[in-house]
Amino acid sequence: MNGVVRTLTTTCEQLSRQGHHVMVISPNQFASVPCPTYPEIRLALALPGAVATRLREFAPEAIHIATEGPLGMAARRHCARHGICFTTAYHTQFPDYLAKRTRLPVEWFWHYIRWFHRPAKRVLVATESICEELRAHGLARLHRWSRGVDLACFTPDAPPPPEYAGLPKPIQLYVGRVAVEKNIEAFLASSYPGSKVVVGDGPSLASLKDRFPEAHFLGRRSGRDLAGCYAGADVFVFPSRTDTFGLVMIEALACGIPVAAFPVPGPRDIVTDEVGALSEDLDRAIAAALFCDRRACAEYGAGFSWTAATGQFLDGLATLEREELPAA
Repeated sequence: MNGVVRTLTTTCEQLSRQGHHVMVISPNQFASVPCPTYPEIRLALALPGAVATRLREFAPEAIHIATEGPLGMAARRHCARHGICFTTAYHTQFPDYLAKRTRLPVEWFWHYIRWFHRPAKRVLVATESICEELRAHGLARLHRWSRGVDLACFTPDAPPPPEYAGLPKPIQLYVGRVAVEKNIEAFLASSYPGSKVVVGDGPSLASLKDRFPEAHFLGRRSGRDLAGCYAGADVFVFPSRTDTFGLVMIEALACGIPVAAFPVPGPRDIVTDEVGALSEDLDRAIAAALFCDRRACAEYGAGFSWTAATGQFLDGLATLEREELPAA
């Protein structure tokens, strides 16, 4: 579970609630293998033609390819072969992630990203900063698709977890996958006094526990328990430099806590002076964010609606005529 998965599952729920019929083709429907260097992600081993067969049987009015993996490749190949319009989304900074994990030049991976997305009728993108980056890499047909918050769950009055009792203030919180690309070390190595709390799981968890024994690792939380982790903290620290949006930031804001982050795409598109602080010096960002009005943070976070985000998604889809879908 991560921000991309939450975005996709919530969007499907919203679409179904509005009366749309949604079919998801995902790795849990096929045999799969762990992604090299990222075993929590499964790569599907679909038989040739399996994705095309499902698309023909469902006869959709729109096809959206959510990721650049094997299933996305199979859907792209089917659409390209038959001249079918489709849309894609750029959810994750895969070039940066893969460059970090493989130590290969980032431009090598941008070649693949350009090739994969260029035939799409539109590429759905979360923020203007990422739009600018994709334009710089030659992708021009872009459409904004923002994100939302479950405002029934993420509220300032969510009860804090018992682990917070007695922790020295201020409580500084990170929520998200515990992986190398999230740059969590920058948060845990910062010198601002108080308590550092990490909520989440991932491949870097064991090594970070060993290196930063003074930090508090609460593991994976969800729903109201996660909301309490946000609401009981004093500041949310988002150290990633590679996220395209950062869903956890708006969840934190909806719970009434300010955000401290680096001035990079994602935070730069979301965080204003009223609800947080951005700085290349993370200690300085934390110190400034603590002065923000928590009520203003909650009001700002409440402005991110899944209904509005799903409307943007629908507006971005490329609607097909029935005759565009091949019978065989």
